Amino acid sequence: MAVSDELGALTRAFSGLGVDEKALISILGKWHPEQRQTYRKGTRDFFIEDERQFERWDDYHVIQLQHEFLRFKHAIVLWTMHPWERDARLLKEALHKGPQHKVLVEVACTRLSDELLGARKAYHSLFDQSVEEDVAFGIRGPERKLLVALVSSYRYEGTKVNEGIAKSEAKFLSSAIKGAAGNKNLLENEEVVRIVATRSKPHLTLVYNHYKEITGNYLDEDLEGELYLQETVQCLCKPQEYFSKVLDASMRPDVDELKKEAVTRIIVTRADVDMKLLKQEYNHKYGVSLPNKIEDVANGNYRDFLLTLVARGD
Repeated sequence: MAVSDELGALTRAFSGLGVDEKALISILGKWHPEQRQTYRKGTRDFFIEDERQFERWDDYHVIQLQHEFLRFKHAIVLWTMHPWERDARLLKEALHKGPQHKVLVEVACTRLSDELLGARKAYHSLFDQSVEEDVAFGIRGPERKLLVALVSSYRYEGTKVNEGIAKSEAKFLSSAIKGAAGNKNLLENEEVVRIVATRSKPHLTLVYNHYKEITGNYLDEDLEGELYLQETVQCLCKPQEYFSKVLDASMRPDVDELKKEAVTRIIVTRADVDMKLLKQEYNHKYGVSLPNKIEDVANGNYRDFLLTLVARGD
């Protein structure tokens, strides 16, 4: 391989999600000191030179590469965990890093009732605290009431729904959203929180459909200014569309590390649940297959592992 080709291959191996381990080994392992120096001088995205002509890695890229080398390991560890432990650790990490309300909503709203209960039990065992108390203590804004209610929920899993109640609650939500246009915070409306935090998913899907019939709009679209409620409704009523949107955002160039983490989280947690539907929705929404998108943006062992998990939906 020509030197210019090797330089390009090496740059690609360091770019994207994960790293191309085979390319790094085959190229860097045989380079002489002079070739490594040429690479440092010609790759100013990664290396800098101070006033003494001292060449060194840019600190930002050192940290970035550490994340990329660990991405495959993190995916393997998450995949081999019991799902309850995995969700408990995701919840704890989400509270520690922000908090990341998106992860709290995902776990609380896209798991079956027994799965969420299991995660709460695992949280007790792992951290000697309840997730409810940690959410209540760690979140101070008006969203606290909603998030505590969501992680505490144990929804009815059956198929029976009450048409009249669903239609009545759709009308109520329509009135509440219109009233919120006068700067009244919907998160402080106890009835709104009660509906989304306690009703079964079939019931809420019926509410969602009645809302469209009553207003001509989709409920989540009318919640555009209420991100917590909007994502709650999307996770409960159309999870594949929600996950497709988050996945696409996390695979765009130059996104921050927290957004990148969604790729591993979503693919690992949905591989045995609804991956086939998720792939169909992603292809419909973005005009490209999810495996092809992963091929484009990920590298090495991490890419291969993600593709293996995604193929479980075939």
